[in-house]
Amino acid sequence: MECRDYGQLPDGRVVHEYTLSNGLGLTLTAITLGGIVTRLCVPDARGESGNVVLGFDNLDDYVQRNPFFGALIGRYGNRIAGASFELDGHAYPLTCNNGPNCLHGGTIGFGHRLWQAEPGEPGPGEAAVLVLRYTSPDGEQGFPGELQVRARYALSARCNEWRIDYEATTDRPTVVNLTHHGYFNLAGEGSALGHRLALAASRYSEVDAHLIPQRHAAVEGTPFDFRQPTVIESRIRQAHPQLVLAKGYDHNWLLDGPPGPDGLRLAATLEDPASGRRMQVLTTEPALQFYSGNFLDGSLVGPGGRIYRQGDGLCLETQHNPDSPHHEAGPDWPSTVLRPGEVWRSTTVHRFS
Repeated sequence: MECRDYGQLPDGRVVHEYTLSNGLGLTLTAITLGGIVTRLCVPDARGESGNVVLGFDNLDDYVQRNPFFGALIGRYGNRIAGASFELDGHAYPLTCNNGPNCLHGGTIGFGHRLWQAEPGEPGPGEAAVLVLRYTSPDGEQGFPGELQVRARYALSARCNEWRIDYEATTDRPTVVNLTHHGYFNLAGEGSALGHRLALAASRYSEVDAHLIPQRHAAVEGTPFDFRQPTVIESRIRQAHPQLVLAKGYDHNWLLDGPPGPDGLRLAATLEDPASGRRMQVLTTEPALQFYSGNFLDGSLVGPGGRIYRQGDGLCLETQHNPDSPHHEAGPDWPSTVLRPGEVWRSTTVHRFS
């Protein structure tokens, strides 16, 4: 594993960059600001390696204008309506950074924080491990409780697989919904809307004008049916009311079927016909947000000097349902509440072939 200084934050703190490799062609580069994965290089069908995530080539852009490229997201991934919630009879106002909502933990969420990082001890079948830690103080962005968070990035020694294990504990009742916000483009650059996507989900969450889930609906007969591999651009411009509201796909899917013996279930499969790259996403989470890069508007420039336009990258964020604190806990709305003495755990695997 390699480590170097990546730059300094405006307050003088140093951001470090770590590079992990599994010896089979998979290389991951991450910085301690937000746990951001700046590069993820994967072989194509000819064995040629290429970066498959969007990002920048300098720290200033990550500090000043990052739309969550590659970041660890918390304390609550996705949206909480009205930027507030109630827990045990107490109301908690949150920072408002997405219309009337709190998005991805607020104005300065985990993706904007400096994490502590160190090489980890590889387990059986692992080639390289990076462990990141962050302590979120009580009241940060309005959330109650001091939250101790650990994220572990591991590369497999047996195949081109990147695993993220999350853990969190709290000293007061709070809500937690951690995820990772990589923008994937298996072609490397250009539009990702020609990719084929399959989602293991027969229901999705219909949203209102502020992209807050209102109800769960069947995907059958709609542009939201990805139960079979489907080219994303083939239906993204249909005049479906939900696509109009979100300017594309920016919705939550409820994953079908029980987890396997290891707690994981297949959530998504993404394929790029041109490069031959394929990515499977497996997770312990009950849902997944598919975001088609709708708000990339040409104002951001990637490392290769090309601007990022709508659809140039897409996100597959494993998660609990958005806005869960405003719904009664149940099978369709699993609780996101974490209490003292409990350990919040989650795992997501990105498997490339």
